[in-house]
Amino acid sequence: MSTPKPATEATIRANRAVRDKLPFDDTTDFENADRGLVVRATGQVLTDEGDVAWDFDRWSFLEGESPDTVNPSLWRQSQLVSKAGIYKVADGIYQARGFDLSVASYIRGEKGWIVVDPSISVEPTKAAYDLIREHVEDLPVTAVIHTHSHIDHYGGVRAFVTDEDVEAGNVRIIAPVDFLEESVSENVMLGNAMARRKSYMYGEIVGYGPDRSVGAGLGQVTSAGEVTLIPPTDIISETGTELTVDGVRIVFQHTPGAEAPAEMCFYLPDLKALCGAEIVTHTQHNLYTLRGAKIRDSLIWSKHLHEMLQLFGDAEVLFSSHHWPTWGNGELRDLIESQRDMYRYLHDETVRLANNGYTPVEIGEQIELPDALAQRFANRGYYGSINHNVKSTYVYYLGWFDANPATLNPLEHVDAGPRYVEYMGGADAIIEKARADFEKGEYRWVAEVLNHLIFAQPENTEARELQADTFEQLGYQAENGTWRNFYLTGAMELRDGIRKQHVLVTASADSVRAMSVSMFLDYIAMRIKAPEAVSLSSTFAVVLPDIDEKYVLELGNGVLNHRPGTSDDVQATLTFDRSVLDAVVLGTTDIPDAVENGDVQVDGDITAVREFVALLDVFDFWFDIVTP
Repeated sequence: MSTPKPATEATIRANRAVRDKLPFDDTTDFENADRGLVVRATGQVLTDEGDVAWDFDRWSFLEGESPDTVNPSLWRQSQLVSKAGIYKVADGIYQARGFDLSVASYIRGEKGWIVVDPSISVEPTKAAYDLIREHVEDLPVTAVIHTHSHIDHYGGVRAFVTDEDVEAGNVRIIAPVDFLEESVSENVMLGNAMARRKSYMYGEIVGYGPDRSVGAGLGQVTSAGEVTLIPPTDIISETGTELTVDGVRIVFQHTPGAEAPAEMCFYLPDLKALCGAEIVTHTQHNLYTLRGAKIRDSLIWSKHLHEMLQLFGDAEVLFSSHHWPTWGNGELRDLIESQRDMYRYLHDETVRLANNGYTPVEIGEQIELPDALAQRFANRGYYGSINHNVKSTYVYYLGWFDANPATLNPLEHVDAGPRYVEYMGGADAIIEKARADFEKGEYRWVAEVLNHLIFAQPENTEARELQADTFEQLGYQAENGTWRNFYLTGAMELRDGIRKQHVLVTASADSVRAMSVSMFLDYIAMRIKAPEAVSLSSTFAVVLPDIDEKYVLELGNGVLNHRPGTSDDVQATLTFDRSVLDAVVLGTTDIPDAVENGDVQVDGDITAVREFVALLDVFDFWFDIVTP
């Protein structure tokens, strides 16, 4: 791996200016992040295979004043988020913080622990539970609450729950309506692209240190253990629903369509404790996540927070599934109000400017939060950012087109690049001017110009090196953890090429088993290489005897449609167990192999079946991003 370069004078000046802009002398967050410490967590958590699932000590460099290579505001946030251990929130409520991207909470019931959002993977979740049992109270888990459908809030559930526990009624799994469908579907259709982009977003391949990743703002990084999922037993679909869970009264607020399509918050009235799930945290959150996902509704988000204040305004402590709690009624109301108004401000200003004819890029440059909101560290853009959030709000309402005909049908980069290079006087002239602008600290402009040259001449080492230097300085200046990770990963891949290594794949065996057969058939359909399939017209029957389901597949015009039922007019019948579908999605087999080895039994025209399966694309995880 290449050695990172130091911060330039322009970056040093930019980062020092941040110190003059924000109230770094306010230590309240540090006091709250340390409050209630029961035991610190250190060392590593390993998988059964001996791989590192989580490393508490990788963040030991986050001490003292921020170095020149890190935005001081992001450095401060990473110091807070990297604190790891078991913490007491209130009587009967504890949190395991710093064990994963998310925070798991433990609520004492009459017979055991009610666990809220058991992180991404089993191994760090179990490590946290072991510390709870050792240092707080050794009790079984009697219920699990998944506040929403993102993987960092359910993936570790099998650390302390089995299917047998649930089937016997010993453990309840409580989740919002549509939880199971949303938790599975988000990672199916675009799973490969999302996972590759995630490797950029969380700095998974760039490493950790003052000149590499320092975290992601919402949490430090994602764990790399076993991802699991157990279907819920109790579904929450309405605000005001009250359950008594292991003797604990819980009142739920249904909050879909904001941070996640399926989400809920809840209140413990007897403890005056409010769980904000992930709609109120100590960062400006994503309205669009850079790994890629559906855009979120900032107006609904703001309205959920407004409703939260009306419903649970007497709370005395607020704890969420990321970051540290907020104590005191006035303090927590102030935080919720501030975040409510932040999301509403971003929404309303974006819509106002769009109605005045401004484009997404222009809106991203113009909007700034007022000081009353911007001076709060909890509203700073460590995970989301004003710039990419307001652009996403524009797209949410108006789509990607800014109405300028010049942007309606642009050339792709590999076609436009050579023309830009020619218009600008050739590669040498571009690099000469880019170096001069680099020395002036005009990194955004240099990145834009060199991108054209690299897509015209991807092997131009001088251009790649200068672009890597440029990305690096942009990363060093970024207040947003995910922006920093994107820039530094891009710089590394320009210098070193793509370094293939293990990253977390979110399609786990449990999540795949939760897929419906119809969802799986849609997954197969999107893998068809349509241009090669347009001349084929085929009909197949699919029979899954172990689950007693039958489907008819119709291939025509380059697309695959399916319907439940049977047909006498088919070229072949494919018979296989549901487990074969699971293996295909997980990548342990593929349809051609399953046909050849007999896992899929074919009755009829085997040639037609082979022609069909030959059309299925196999995705390359390590596709190029910063080069063509």
